[in-house]
Amino acid sequence: MDLDVVNMFVIAGGTLAIPILAFVASFLLWPAALIKVYYWYWRRRLGMQVDHAERQGYRFCYSHRGKPGSKPSFLMLHGFSAHKDMWLSVVKFLPKNVHVVCVDMPGHEGTSRTGAADYAIEGQVKRIRQFVESIHLDKKPFHLVGTSMGGNVAGVYAARYPRDLCSVTLVCPAGLNNPTHSKFVKLLQGLEKSKDSHSIPLIPSTPEEMEEMLKLCSFVRFKIPQQILRGLVDVRIPHNDFYREVFLEIVGENSRHSLHDNMHLISAPLQVIWGKQDQVLDVSGASLVAAAVPGCQVDLLDNCGHSVVMERPRKTAQLMMDFITAQQNAGSASNKKLS
Repeated sequence: MDLDVVNMFVIAGGTLAIPILAFVASFLLWPAALIKVYYWYWRRRLGMQVDHAERQGYRFCYSHRGKPGSKPSFLMLHGFSAHKDMWLSVVKFLPKNVHVVCVDMPGHEGTSRTGAADYAIEGQVKRIRQFVESIHLDKKPFHLVGTSMGGNVAGVYAARYPRDLCSVTLVCPAGLNNPTHSKFVKLLQGLEKSKDSHSIPLIPSTPEEMEEMLKLCSFVRFKIPQQILRGLVDVRIPHNDFYREVFLEIVGENSRHSLHDNMHLISAPLQVIWGKQDQVLDVSGASLVAAAVPGCQVDLLDNCGHSVVMERPRKTAQLMMDFITAQQNAGSASNKKLS
């Protein structure tokens, strides 16, 4: 074979080998960095841009896509110890003409980290209202979505600022006095009796604890390589003291049942989505909300746990869009009758 041809194959092989070796090295040595690249890639793929907004010295980090249009804008509030990118799997299935905003909750990811007053549910509600004003989202009624801790915040927000909203979706919301205690709540009760605040199942510090947390949160059993589990833990460990501070606030006396105490004040059309096999917050909470809020739409998902957003993203997006379309059609019909 001609020497030049041999050299060409060697160079081509080396060129291909470099990115492959870089990927393998990242996977084995820096899995946390690989996870960050993964989120960056999906934000770009879905057209989500990251921005910051400041209000009275407080800085919010958020991602967004599109502009306000004929359909309501979406403001999406994530759960405890998560971040704005947890919504990417749902955003993927939302129409591209829908204006979507996903914000990092107080102290999480790129949003300012201050103190306990901002981490209690009422404090978070005030900060989210501040964020809404800072990006002028309140110029037109928007659709508010919250999951778990974010669902608690979203529900109380709806009770406090009804004029901001056209509708609300709560996904497995916290803040209720559920008739049936979940596996997680029973674990917490045991920790409370032993006064152990360093073994909270939602604050893992080892790959094994991370795996157990994922099993607790999901009905679907994802097969996650050990290196990825290590990466997920490595990303979280520097923030575990903060997560513990937030957790103690949201399960404290003033926040634990915030949604339960305020749900009767919700006047916007309300949708509740819940996984039937939720082991973190028992699905019995859905019946409480339905009884307290007239006309509440409840959608229960079979073979689904607490991580509805990750387990059933397509179904979640479809249910929300169907709900909003139904509300718009009802509004149009009502206006025709009045005219």
